[in-house]
Amino acid sequence: MKIEKLYTYPIKSLREISLSSAHLTPTGFQYDRRFMLLKVTTKPDGVEELRHMSVSKFPEMALFRTDILFPKGDGDGDETSEGRIVVTYSPPTDTAYMDGEKRMEVPLQPDVEELNLKEVQISLHGSPTRAYDMGPEYNDWFSGCFRYRVVLVYLGPHSRRVLGNFAPLKWRTSNNWVNMGLGLGLRSPRVLVEGTAVVMVLWTVLVYGYGYGSISIYFLVGAAILRVFPLFQNSAPTSSKARKKEREEAYITFADCAPYLATSVTSLDNVSARLQGKTMDMTKFRPNIVISGAETAFEEDFWTELTIPNQSQNQRESRLLLTANCVRCTSINVDYTTGKMGKGEEGSVLKKLMKDRRVDTGARFSPVFGRYAFLPTLTGKGMEVRVGDEVVVSGRAEVRSVYDWPGMGKG
Repeated sequence: MKIEKLYTYPIKSLREISLSSAHLTPTGFQYDRRFMLLKVTTKPDGVEELRHMSVSKFPEMALFRTDILFPKGDGDGDETSEGRIVVTYSPPTDTAYMDGEKRMEVPLQPDVEELNLKEVQISLHGSPTRAYDMGPEYNDWFSGCFRYRVVLVYLGPHSRRVLGNFAPLKWRTSNNWVNMGLGLGLRSPRVLVEGTAVVMVLWTVLVYGYGYGSISIYFLVGAAILRVFPLFQNSAPTSSKARKKEREEAYITFADCAPYLATSVTSLDNVSARLQGKTMDMTKFRPNIVISGAETAFEEDFWTELTIPNQSQNQRESRLLLTANCVRCTSINVDYTTGKMGKGEEGSVLKKLMKDRRVDTGARFSPVFGRYAFLPTLTGKGMEVRVGDEVVVSGRAEVRSVYDWPGMGKG
């Protein structure tokens, strides 16, 4: 298998940018989804509120293409580059008003202090954060294209906490016993069996131990406690460094649930085969990493780890932990030329997948396509990956993971 495509989305829900290479970081590709559009709505009492925009609710967002330019024009910037996001708006092809394309440039990394940007509170899928209102110059341009008021916000140094069991550390813990319904933090059959035995001893002592005198009761209870305590203690990391790591939280940008989304070309071919006379566009699934060469469609449902071997002696291998399925909504039905929900086969993709791809018991009414992924470590800068790099499935599960992001994506 190999990396077929790499994509980034500097402004959430606008069109993708195809990359030849990218650096893996704990929060996603370097400039991925650090901007987002919000619709301004007025409540009955006259108070204005900001509603986050996604292409599933606002399909006209598909009419905006994006690109990134750097001063040298080589497209290979670093943290200090004064790059710009070039946004091009193409009016829908099925309407009478043809204003022609419009173009706007947005600073890739705005200086929030120099621009005196106002801070706003945002909650995206239940995970709150702060962001910066980019101001009238950008808000008015986007509002003119949408024909209603919108606000462009920049995440800046802020981030959003990953909820549910998506984060790698929580995923490792919750998935050990998820299929047995055990949420006790126990990490091996030995712990379960011996722990059960200790509980039975305690129960026996409390019920029948009075005849042996208080000393024997205290002795047996104390021995049982000494026995059971190490079992639970051993189910957690023993070193202070490991305990600190266990407490670390995972954070993301304006991406929905995880820093990366991996998809398979083999699975895309399966989707296309369901459409009469149409080929499914992978970009409608909005992946970051597209992988070709999988033997069977949807085998990625069971992938838990991908390894990208080092391409030179100066690099170590890159690893991705695949912790959750991506459950799908109406965004995959959008017609990218009209900015509306598609008609005919193009508008029936979700319905066709509903027939046999509702395979995640945590989101029973939503079909699955793709897997959310994280780096194994939550700090630092990862390695560079390139289109054409080899990909190895280095971890598989016997059963599918269970979707657990509170209140989001459940159909």
